[in-house]
Amino acid sequence: MTEGLLNVTKVSAGYGRGDIVHNVDLNVKAKRVATIIGPNGAGKSTMIKTIAGVLCRRKGSIRIGKTEIGGMPASEIARCGVAYVPQEANVFRQLSVVENLQMGSWTAPAEFFERLERVYTLFPVLKERAKIPAGNLSGGQRQMVAFGMALMVEPKVLLLDEPSAGLSPAMVEQMFDTITRVNKTGIAVLMVEQNAVQALRISDHGYVMAAGRVAMSAPADELLKSKDVSELYLGTRQ
Repeated sequence: MTEGLLNVTKVSAGYGRGDIVHNVDLNVKAKRVATIIGPNGAGKSTMIKTIAGVLCRRKGSIRIGKTEIGGMPASEIARCGVAYVPQEANVFRQLSVVENLQMGSWTAPAEFFERLERVYTLFPVLKERAKIPAGNLSGGQRQMVAFGMALMVEPKVLLLDEPSAGLSPAMVEQMFDTITRVNKTGIAVLMVEQNAVQALRISDHGYVMAAGRVAMSAPADELLKSKDVSELYLGTRQ
């Protein structure tokens, strides 16, 4: 496997005494998008939480470039250039949009205003609604706030756990467009996504997980063309 910006090697992790993911290898190259797909219970979210430091990896290596981040607390992993947007509870609903973004700038508070303008350039609607509580926004707009908070860290890699979950079809399209625009700023993206076809269409590489292991790793367009993947995981038949 060619070295990437984010390199996961033989990682196992889980909850309690049992492992959910087993000996997982994956990487994400700089400025690229990678997607993890697979059935419910495959270990996809567990894997991305482990990279983010929300869960501790039990064995294996997780590196950003040459820096080993496996075993670091989540706050130190963020300082190394990894930002994580969880599926749920990803904004402070009682705080205004701008207050949420200020919470996201904790790694470099002195650069808040400079980074804020970059977020507003990506998401102009957030500037229009800067003083509105995040809980009063639409689901798509709240997801933009969550993205904006992550981008205030100025990450090298953005980790997304089911970014389209709970959104209307129209908002799903907008969300994938948002991911593409974020990636075009030079940020690598690794996401877990239930809308596998749409996710793979904007991705460079894809991983299929099943039973806690990587069952397949290939360029995203190859996974889209694969009969087995289409029938088992994409809900289509060729």
